[in-house]
Amino acid sequence: MKLVTDQMILRHGAVLDGRIVQPPMLSYSGLKDGYASPETLAYYGARSQAAAMVITEFHYVSENGGPCSKPGFPEQLAIYDDEYTASIKAIADAIKKDGNKAILQIHHGGREAGVRGLAGKEVLAPSALDFDFLPYPVREMTNEEIEEIIKDFGRATKRAIEAGFDGVEIHGANHYLIQQFFSALSNKRQDKWGGSLEKRMTFALEVIKEVKAVIASDAPKDFILGYRISPEEIHGDAVGYTYKESLALIREVAKEEFDYISLSIWGGYAAKPAGSEQSFGQLFKEVVGPETQIMVVGSVFSEDQARDAIDQHADLIGVGRGTLIDPQFWLKIKEGRGQDIVQTISPEQLERTFWSRGLQEIFTSQDSGGLPPLPGHDTITALHQGIYD
Repeated sequence: MKLVTDQMILRHGAVLDGRIVQPPMLSYSGLKDGYASPETLAYYGARSQAAAMVITEFHYVSENGGPCSKPGFPEQLAIYDDEYTASIKAIADAIKKDGNKAILQIHHGGREAGVRGLAGKEVLAPSALDFDFLPYPVREMTNEEIEEIIKDFGRATKRAIEAGFDGVEIHGANHYLIQQFFSALSNKRQDKWGGSLEKRMTFALEVIKEVKAVIASDAPKDFILGYRISPEEIHGDAVGYTYKESLALIREVAKEEFDYISLSIWGGYAAKPAGSEQSFGQLFKEVVGPETQIMVVGSVFSEDQARDAIDQHADLIGVGRGTLIDPQFWLKIKEGRGQDIVQTISPEQLERTFWSRGLQEIFTSQDSGGLPPLPGHDTITALHQGIYD
């Protein structure tokens, strides 16, 4: 039987203290141009005991890849130049100070680089489509631009290695560039980068190849490699891809010997695709095999919920909102104090969260900035200041 407290030895040799992971979550704390701020470091430093492995929020790898943060709020963090190495090293040091693993998520926003678009700068996408939900136009990327962005993922990986991170996670989910290439809704190309299902996989697989080459030449043997995917892209009758198509992609991705695959699931860790008796976690585990770990996320606020997720649906459980509320989520489980985990936000607990001002403004707003509200949300809305409204 799998236990939440099991020591995990990943396929390349990295040792995790347990199965709890803090998944990537935007901290709304970056300085202009994407540098870490004192608030960024305080937030991550406070979560050095939140999980056995902490994955940073997304860092954009190309100058044209972001920011994808909420307009008017502190910016998304960047890693597209060597000038950012000191910034990300400070984050790695903050996360690792109590001995856990730090993973940097690498990302390109493609059409979702909204701050860039609203500033009147050119926004790139696989195809030049008129997206009615975007208040700016997008331009189709040239082959040369695609090749350069692939190299940027490799350069970002090298910076993460130099900064002391224990691994990188390639962000292939949440409607960002890698998913845009895989989606039949956003990729209408008829060249090597699009058309058939296999060709729509090409960009993701080329990014992986580039990242792996850098790891092979520059990283320690136990450097951790992860990949994040949204298991399906279905919006009513509009279908970018089904879970069966994403299983086909992950079957190819898994051949590249990933340490873990992370599933970005909206409906909770036990969510299932329509018509399936198995959860997403169970379906994807069958594809990746025993050496690659499956991580799921969603609706875990207690040790019992984490235990159920591990027992039934995954090898690793990503605890997002739970670690936002209680930065000592993992420490309390490890010390046998799981019953002491704080599961509800309140004005009193807010003082212990080390949220950035941006995070506080998001989660104290009436609609939680479009994110799922935290348990206890109504107790903190009076603290909303409107400083970024």
